[in-house]
Amino acid sequence: MALTNSLIPTLYLTRTGLLEPLGQSQVMAYLRGLSRDYQVTLITYEKDRDWADTSRMEAARRECESYGIHWLPQRFRFRPRIIAPTIDMIRMARLVAGSVKQKKIKLIHARSYIPAAVALFVKKTLGVPFIFDMRALWPEELIAAGRLKRNSIMHWFIKRAERACLEKAAAVVSLTHSAVEHLKEIYPKTRGQRFSVIPTCADLDRFTPADETPENRTFGCLGTVLSGWFRIDWLASFFNLASNKDPELSFELTTLDDPEKVRAALGPELQKRVTIESSFPDQVQNILRRQIASVMFFTQGLSKLGSSPTRMGEILGCGIPVVANDGVGDVAKIIKDYRVGVVIRKPEEMANAWDELQLLLSEPDLATRCRNAAEDIFSLKAGTDSYRALYTVILGNRGSVPPSNT
Repeated sequence: MALTNSLIPTLYLTRTGLLEPLGQSQVMAYLRGLSRDYQVTLITYEKDRDWADTSRMEAARRECESYGIHWLPQRFRFRPRIIAPTIDMIRMARLVAGSVKQKKIKLIHARSYIPAAVALFVKKTLGVPFIFDMRALWPEELIAAGRLKRNSIMHWFIKRAERACLEKAAAVVSLTHSAVEHLKEIYPKTRGQRFSVIPTCADLDRFTPADETPENRTFGCLGTVLSGWFRIDWLASFFNLASNKDPELSFELTTLDDPEKVRAALGPELQKRVTIESSFPDQVQNILRRQIASVMFFTQGLSKLGSSPTRMGEILGCGIPVVANDGVGDVAKIIKDYRVGVVIRKPEEMANAWDELQLLLSEPDLATRCRNAAEDIFSLKAGTDSYRALYTVILGNRGSVPPSNT
């Protein structure tokens, strides 16, 4: 797609690599649509293994060129652990400032915290507005992962930067409504900020319902279960209860985790009833279509308020209900609002949840409700339209001013 003088120059800044799965599904997927209306400069940080894959790097360059996107890939540095991000920020600030001057950038779209801190500096020095696309609650995730101590000097510094970015951004994007409410509570000055909730998108052209009802009754679970963020003990409890209730039921875990470690975590009672296999990304939808329900239980707490599980959009897109716990972003609200699954607050509720799920599975319009929920919340089109609306109001383009969708 050739650039024209009518396109407004914008800059998209992210430390996620374009060659990473998230770079393709959560960065490039949106930019393909936005590049029709904006002249996009894209700065990403690529891992060494991706730099080494010259054929994929070249293919990514060609794709960016075809959409009129000026791609400036940088090398991602892991170490020294604390110094590397600091050095990256300094280099990033120079690169961004140079691009702003050279390309006459009118808006910076900063994905996550470090890019937002750089965009804040550029706003103060060059006056260019920025979007703080914060994704999750990064400080809380660092604490939960044991990489940051609450009330430490580093925690104080990150929280101060978070507050400044939230207050000074032209708009803030969050994955969940739950995170927005939390931020407004702890940072009262942000209550007048323009927030937009845009969950992780799913490829709903690929994740579609099966043409026919599956012959076998299979419960599934998609994605990692050994990450530390997943409650595999809850999964084992629910699968054990389900196997006792329905001897014909089978269970299927689609994960890259070590099968032997997963089996050990699930316990001996499920050994013969559970299939544990990995899958190529482009085959996941075929696995989901042969299941009648999918189960996902995550750890709870502040760190999960900003989480939007990508797997949920993919599962619902295939017309399949979800069994999940509350306290994870907007998961429980979506399930209840659209009646597309069962929410469990504590293990003692699993027997009631099983009964509720059986009634749900008997409803003839369940698959349609699941698909509608996916299209309303997780579709690429809905996400791209929301980003385009933010760009429009910030840059003062013609058209109505969209209200905050919180």
